[in-house]
Amino acid sequence: MLFYKELRLRLLLILSCLICNYSALAFNGFEIPRSETIELKEPATDRVYPIFVKVPRSYKTNKEKRYPVIYLTDAWYSFQITSGATRFAMNHGEMEEAIIVAISYSKGSRGASSRIRDYTPSKAPGWKLPTGNADGHARFIRDVLFPFIETNYRVSTSQRTFVGNSLGGLFGAFILFNYPEMFSSYILGSPSVWFRDNEILTETVKKSESPIKVYIAVGSLERPEYGEREDMVAGAKLLMQKISKESGQNTQVKFNMINDARHATAFPTTLIQGLDWIYGIH
Repeated sequence: MLFYKELRLRLLLILSCLICNYSALAFNGFEIPRSETIELKEPATDRVYPIFVKVPRSYKTNKEKRYPVIYLTDAWYSFQITSGATRFAMNHGEMEEAIIVAISYSKGSRGASSRIRDYTPSKAPGWKLPTGNADGHARFIRDVLFPFIETNYRVSTSQRTFVGNSLGGLFGAFILFNYPEMFSSYILGSPSVWFRDNEILTETVKKSESPIKVYIAVGSLERPEYGEREDMVAGAKLLMQKISKESGQNTQVKFNMINDARHATAFPTTLIQGLDWIYGIH
């Protein structure tokens, strides 16, 4: 009897420890492994942008390797999705390992105001929030963010991927048309081609002298008849046609229609399928 009483007490003690550890984890929250947050200031405006960075699993041990970089817009949304979606593929050799860098909204501003200001190419009359800083934000990425990442991490300067969704996809199209060689590949999800009456479709496209891959995707339900305010499907197709026609022979374009996806749900599939096309090992 004494043996069973002692065994029962030990089991209760172990169970109590497990409950305490679980409670501590629940209270502290979950952290993305191998990630950190830094802050960078834009000299022209003194705006401060938090930047989320995650290095691959082999980063500390494979000290000779230089890694591609996946640059994300809308960091609070996209960083968690990208980290989780690529974890298995990168850790098991199904996808080339890459550093993930996500650009958040400027400190002190609401997300909507920061992204509308920074992801739109021109000033739009009648909008309540500021617009038209896409060129300034692109220069921040090129002149401030790139040098920081390339100085502090072992990266491949020839392998940079841009990922943007909705207004972020519009921003990516703006960079592609004006500074195509900033990135070696682009993932443009459900791009907001509709901004200022499809203004992006009238832009001149600068041809790249280096090979570039462009992946465009949109949900099949991103149309007014399914409750969306804009016809994102038509816009994405027109953008694809423009890039295919005007970007030159060095630009490879792939278009994907995601079945049964709405504007709120298309991005995760866009992201992982686009990254698989660019970095997948088949």
